[in-house]
Amino acid sequence: MKSDPKQPTEAFLRGIDIHELLPQQEPFVMISRLTHFDMVRTVTETEVSAQNIFVEEGCFSASGLIENIAQTCAARIGYVNKYILKKGIQIGFIGAVRHMEILDLPKVGDIITTTVDVKEEVFGMTLAEATVRCGEKTLVTTEMKIAIRSEE
Repeated sequence: MKSDPKQPTEAFLRGIDIHELLPQQEPFVMISRLTHFDMVRTVTETEVSAQNIFVEEGCFSASGLIENIAQTCAARIGYVNKYILKKGIQIGFIGAVRHMEILDLPKVGDIITTTVDVKEEVFGMTLAEATVRCGEKTLVTTEMKIAIRSEE
């Protein structure tokens, strides 16, 4: 029996090579694995590595956190394109970051969980609310608009 790609299991998602879903490649990949997907919510996990280009003085920087959130959005779009629509990766751009509150920065070795909830999608723009946590501690909350380049 084939599973529904709109309701994948966590085990299936964890088995996906994240590079298959993203237009970014190393050393600019800021997420490690997709752990949840539905048409509204996407969740990724990332272990903060000392080799990450956005690590400064042992902490993952605000710029890295913004890119982590954007790449969680990109993983969602990549999953939809590959497993539901059966098409290739699309390039997206951060259109706006609003109401960003950084409560703390994760440290090298921390595993962060990024949750993105889609609030609206219209004309290639996605408005999402995002939260980054380390364990039970909330590190970041924000809203982000992502624009998807139309296919040519």
